[in-house]
Amino acid sequence: MQPEALYQNFLSSTGVTTDTRSIAGGNMFFALKGDKFNANSFVAEAFAKGAKYVVADELHDASWKEKFGDNLWITDDALKTLQALAGYHRNHLKCPVIAITGSNGKTTTKELVAAVLSKKYKTYATKGNLNNHIGVPLTLLSIKNDVEFAVVEMGANHQGEIASYCQYVRPDFGLITNVGMAHTEGFGGFEGVVKGKTELYKYIGEHGGKIFVSADNELLISKIPDLNDCITYGKAANAYCHGLSGNSTDFLSLIIDADNSPMRIQTQLVGDYNFENAMSAVCIGKYFKVDESLIQEALEGYIPSNNRSQKISLGTNTIILDAYNANPSSMREALKNFAKISATNKVVILGEMMELGDYAKAEHEKIAALVKDMPLAKRVFVGSGFHFLENEPGITWFSKTDDLKTWFKNQPFENTSILIKGSRKNELEKILKD
Repeated sequence: MQPEALYQNFLSSTGVTTDTRSIAGGNMFFALKGDKFNANSFVAEAFAKGAKYVVADELHDASWKEKFGDNLWITDDALKTLQALAGYHRNHLKCPVIAITGSNGKTTTKELVAAVLSKKYKTYATKGNLNNHIGVPLTLLSIKNDVEFAVVEMGANHQGEIASYCQYVRPDFGLITNVGMAHTEGFGGFEGVVKGKTELYKYIGEHGGKIFVSADNELLISKIPDLNDCITYGKAANAYCHGLSGNSTDFLSLIIDADNSPMRIQTQLVGDYNFENAMSAVCIGKYFKVDESLIQEALEGYIPSNNRSQKISLGTNTIILDAYNANPSSMREALKNFAKISATNKVVILGEMMELGDYAKAEHEKIAALVKDMPLAKRVFVGSGFHFLENEPGITWFSKTDDLKTWFKNQPFENTSILIKGSRKNELEKILKD
């Protein structure tokens, strides 16, 4: 690849895409391939739909080079070229970059941090959950030169992945929300998760950056190479940004040590498990000198969406929809929070947890045991991970979400609080749709 030449093409394009379905006129299209697709066969289609440039790693038709000329780039590996272009663009960006990863809460934290910083700075943040080996470079390439802060979310399911992102994201600041039993199949167990996530700390430490970390998380604190490089938040009295949970409702509230007097922030986030997510945003806002009143305004105005920590009214019923994803850690926190809610009629609907490998059976059994001990009107499970509950007394089990949806529509729920949580594969939000 000739990076400068390709970069000039990128600058003259209207943006980068990897999906022919979303091509806009003047786009640069990267023809990627995976286990179940090969976009190299769509080169001509991409140009026909308005792409100005196409980067591919296979020439399926010899006439393409003559037909499309220098607008068609053939490289050894289109994905690596995409990542290299993202790194090249990163070199030209003047804004600080904050990288966020973690087992739970990273997308919510990213949204909250961006909301706070946007009150003072022109801020760009990862859209949705474009946080993997394709989404991270696409995020970088979407950042314009006038952006004053970039917040980049990094997901990972194996060791070495966060380290690889850091090579082209080159974050100035890092934040790990937490580490838990997530993607243990790829990471090789909890210690593997810790090692994989803290690759971010290693990079930050080696490059003179700063780490935002919960002062209450002893494990993460112990993994920071130099404690002089960290800015802390949380309930600990010595935290740089100190706060407490002030909950009196189902929604999370914070009581923050402000300049003049304690400040209460009433969020629209369901659950105490969002405390550290919100506190990290307060801390980052404080560190970058966002006015306290603007931090409060940002957090109180943020409304969760995309099936994350949403509170929904359905007739006389209250739904807590947290069905974007799930792992043992987030399941336990959601159940613990649901147990605190003051309601006489409660129902739990849980979907199976994915990518747990050898830990899957034991972790599903632990979650089932927690649910059995809760005072509930109904206990409902879906997916093969919970198949062992099929004939259990007091349990309703379904193999697939479509069957659960049919059952759910026929239930005479009234004045009921319902927790719905499961991994993305379950698509549990479908049961609420007509």
